[in-house]
Amino acid sequence: MKFYPCPVSQTMGIEAYTQDCGIPVKSSASLKSIRSVHFPNDIVFRDYVQHGELERIGRFIQAKQVALDTIYQSGMAAIHEAVLSGNLECVKLLVQHGADIQQRDEEGWTPLHMACSDSFPHIARYLLSLGADPELENDCGEKPADLIDQESRELLEIFGRTDDD
Repeated sequence: MKFYPCPVSQTMGIEAYTQDCGIPVKSSASLKSIRSVHFPNDIVFRDYVQHGELERIGRFIQAKQVALDTIYQSGMAAIHEAVLSGNLECVKLLVQHGADIQQRDEEGWTPLHMACSDSFPHIARYLLSLGADPELENDCGEKPADLIDQESRELLEIFGRTDDD
């Protein structure tokens, strides 16, 4: 497993308090420096995706520090995480760098399933424009359109569904 060094390493010290309050204070020389923490690349990358840090995501991908098809402990890949964040620009960046728009998570959900279930019509429209298959079923036999909330009029229109369907 590869590790990404935390860019922040610092030493904490206590500035001298100028008034005597009767409480003994250790000198800053007696405090140890904080250890640098190293997290696996996949954990750091997933966090960047969840928070939509596009520049850092791009750097990770270009440096080949992660594989876009990795399924994380959450049961999802980076593209699923990006869809769930509702960040279309992050989804576009991952797709531009080779993320599979048909990739399935542990339960057989595609990014389109997630866009529909979480009411992100802008992401669903984008994925469909790239050829995402609206007929793929997850492990429970549900198609993306089956997961649309009846209140999400825009998604219902995208899939040509009415309240009666």
